Amino acid sequence: MRPSTRELERSAMKYTVSLEIALPRERVAQLLADPEQMPKWLRGLVLHEPLSGVHGHVGTRSRVVMQTGQQEFEGTETITRREPVDLHEIPSDSVVLFEREIAGKGMWSVARERLTEAGPETTLWVSENEYRFSGLMMRLVGLLMPGAFRKQSLQHMQDFKAFAEHGKDVREANG
Repeated sequence: MRPSTRELERSAMKYTVSLEIALPRERVAQLLADPEQMPKWLRGLVLHEPLSGVHGHVGTRSRVVMQTGQQEFEGTETITRREPVDLHEIPSDSVVLFEREIAGKGMWSVARERLTEAGPETTLWVSENEYRFSGLMMRLVGLLMPGAFRKQSLQHMQDFKAFAEHGKDVREANG
């Protein structure tokens, strides 16, 4: 049985994390959108397979499986926004926007990513995140461990930065 909208709104958690990457915004956008690169920086990614649509494009639905310690999460990701669609020759005054929703057992989340030029060769990545929980167990996790979600989001961003700037692969760090 699906939780009601009101039930999910009562258990909402929101936060924003950001960091600068020492690469041009266009290159950062291209790396973020490239499915071949995801396993190199998205710690805990077990599977990310499109169910319909073209990876990274609006309307695409994908099955996502993530592993954190002994916990495995499976959900469906839907891309809800990608601007501009073409990530080549992006005008310098444009903001690159990626948005996605993920729904899984006991949880729904949305991530709104903004890439702006912080300098000629530097990109500011701002990630706004919102989680809504249903079911007693997931509500307790959201209530008792809100910092863990923020910390994990920031870890993913830092892993991407290390990959983009220095080619560091999270799979090599894990042995």
